[in-house]
Amino acid sequence: MINRTLEEIIKKRIQSKEKALILVGPRQTGKTTLLTKVASETGDFLLLDCDEILVREKLENANLENLKQLIGKHKIIFIDEAQRVKNIGLSLKIITDRIKDVLLLVSGSSALELATEINEPLTGRKWEYLLLPISWQELHNHYGYLKSLQQLEQRLIYGMYPDVINHPGDEKEVLKQLSNSYLYKDLLAIKSVRKPDLLPKLLRALALQLGNEVSNNELSSLLKVSKDTVATYIDLLEKAFIIFRLEPFSRNIRNEISTNRKIYFYDNGIRNALISNYNPLSMREDIGALWENFLITERKKYLLNNQEQANAYFWRTTQQQEIDYIEEKEGKIFAFEFKWNAKKKPKISKTFIKAYNPEINIINKENFEHFVLNN
Repeated sequence: MINRTLEEIIKKRIQSKEKALILVGPRQTGKTTLLTKVASETGDFLLLDCDEILVREKLENANLENLKQLIGKHKIIFIDEAQRVKNIGLSLKIITDRIKDVLLLVSGSSALELATEINEPLTGRKWEYLLLPISWQELHNHYGYLKSLQQLEQRLIYGMYPDVINHPGDEKEVLKQLSNSYLYKDLLAIKSVRKPDLLPKLLRALALQLGNEVSNNELSSLLKVSKDTVATYIDLLEKAFIIFRLEPFSRNIRNEISTNRKIYFYDNGIRNALISNYNPLSMREDIGALWENFLITERKKYLLNNQEQANAYFWRTTQQQEIDYIEEKEGKIFAFEFKWNAKKKPKISKTFIKAYNPEINIINKENFEHFVLNN
């Protein structure tokens, strides 16, 4: 089993037992496995699986006495798939505030309802972490330098979900199961999703625009729905940890683009499954977009897993000058250009350099590990 970077961070947090620990993220990224491992190593624990109807009934609108009866003498409580429970935040608050010496671990496959239900009741009472698919750092630590590099093309095509990595030869079938509504299963239960058939169409459209700026007006025209509906559904897909947005960097140059966003997928494999393209890299016209998505996603994982803070952007002008990726840390600007082929030299905008005095970095397949492992 590939060790997760968050494991040690979580172990350090739970020693105090003063706050609930919440682990959210996409489905099938290993949240249950990770928290079960941590809980079992900490001591005897009670698992409350909210996929079970009886468990949900016991936790919904529970009072102190009912929760005490449910918990019994257990000191470690692991509530799995917590987003399935109505009013879960109030039950978690009662356990945290009123039942002493109980370590509360909570997992949820979606930020949608879980975030809404727990944020206010558990303000100041929780540590919250996001578990994404396996990171390159975790893969590297598990397999070592050479064996991880030998997998690079596979990971660009099939992605980093645990089941994908652990079932070589069956990647397409695993991704088919994941991409056929399973990833956004939670979305289908949300009342604001009145057009469920729009979700796969929107995802496919976003997959085909990977690496390009996304216009809600263009998507609205393509999908024949209002731009407000497009914006709402993109927001929901982001909260379900399928996609994420990158904002434009705009400060003081007249022709900088400041409205359109770029949208990336948390996993290359999911993106490729949506367009049914598993061709090898030598046969693809979208290698640049795949490489960009992979690097930006892996950088995002690195920052999250290692609890580093940085503001992330892309930069482009109306004259088509552009920088693939920008980080702003401690008042400094770091600009990154991504090239799959190390022999190709990118053109760095002199306008950007003059305006922002950035540190310039060229990332290619020969040096990318420095970017996704440490910077």
